[in-house]
Amino acid sequence: MKNGLWKLGIAVGTLLTLAACGNGGSAGTGDSTAGGGNAKDALTVWAWDPKFNIAAFEMAEADYQKDNPDFKLNIVENAQKDMVQKLNTNLSSGTKTGLPNIVMIEDYRAKSFLEAFPDSFFPVTDFIDPSEFMDYKIAATSVDGVQYGTPFDSGVTGLFLRKSVIGDAGLAPEDFTDITWTEFIELGKQVKDKTDKPLLSSDMNDLGLLRTMMHSSGSWYSKEDGSTPNFAGNESLKIALQDFKEMMDSGVMITHNAWDQLVANFNSGRVAGVAQGNWIIPSIKAEESQAGDWVVVPYPRQEGIVGATNASNLGGSSIYILNIDGKEEAAEFIAETLGKDVDFYEDLATEIGAIGSYEPAAETETYQQEDAFFDNQKIYHDFIEWAKEVPAVNFGKNTYAFEDVVKTTLQDYMNGKDLDKALEEAQKTAETQVK
Repeated sequence: MKNGLWKLGIAVGTLLTLAACGNGGSAGTGDSTAGGGNAKDALTVWAWDPKFNIAAFEMAEADYQKDNPDFKLNIVENAQKDMVQKLNTNLSSGTKTGLPNIVMIEDYRAKSFLEAFPDSFFPVTDFIDPSEFMDYKIAATSVDGVQYGTPFDSGVTGLFLRKSVIGDAGLAPEDFTDITWTEFIELGKQVKDKTDKPLLSSDMNDLGLLRTMMHSSGSWYSKEDGSTPNFAGNESLKIALQDFKEMMDSGVMITHNAWDQLVANFNSGRVAGVAQGNWIIPSIKAEESQAGDWVVVPYPRQEGIVGATNASNLGGSSIYILNIDGKEEAAEFIAETLGKDVDFYEDLATEIGAIGSYEPAAETETYQQEDAFFDNQKIYHDFIEWAKEVPAVNFGKNTYAFEDVVKTTLQDYMNGKDLDKALEEAQKTAETQVK
């Protein structure tokens, strides 16, 4: 290990655009037309977020060059939405010109590419050991037992709480540990009654909270095949919507309209908690006056769901290799760095704040150190342990299309429509609109 954990809390801020928004960065770094056979002396990478994904590739390049001094990367920065569009356009046309050798893809979107263009991606089954990565990341990056992606960052979630606020309500972090959302709501009502503070804030146009609730139960908007809509009869989704509405109706949760409002809500003390991925840590730490007053406990689980866990995930991405000239060299590079190098993962944690999904890295000293801001809690050790419990889910290729349907369902339900009827209508809409 080359560095201590002292940088980790600040550096993890780069995860904000990666996992929360998924649109970090903008086009502009490198030659956007280079790729595959067009890059004579370098492998081309497409990625977003210069302070996280791109920084990770720069570190990987430098690390690999120690034993391969002639190795070079041409790293091209794109906004994620632009990269998705360009990939779809290139792969649909069947041309290899302009494609990168290596590309980052958000886990929620990966199956849409792997299922539509299976011959366009180079399997890495023989280059990495999938058993050394977290199961839920392998589920998102493989198809029919063939490993296409190398898992990267973990968006494992936690329930962050202000100790002073819950203390004013006569509660302690232990009261919120390993609980259900039903219990969380009752505790939240107690906090609201005693302190007049809600615990959470949510954006009605970003249903990440619903996703995490379902994911913790091993459920999704689609059935296990990843394509059949799963609305009517989806008990996990139904309970998630009921809990969401109860939090809103009871005042345990309020709404915000943009990311900066979410951050302002907990930095200002308007709300006393955050239910998010680990990448929220730097935004919490931005309010230095609250140092020592925060704690993070395991994520609530769903009531009445067999197999429900106190662990979930929000966001995250993985690395894919295009089936073009240079694929073997690209696979070797990824395998030797992100595929198995524990020291490299420690550097990723200390330099850019990446909580990886490579399980052997969890045993290193980096993940055992205390964080003073969180009252000396070993939060990164806790996160990596919770990540091991996140259920494997087939996100399929229609996560965001299905979520658009659910947004209407939620609004109808909040406005008084019978939930079972609303879910039945959502099922019909999804079956008609999403193929």
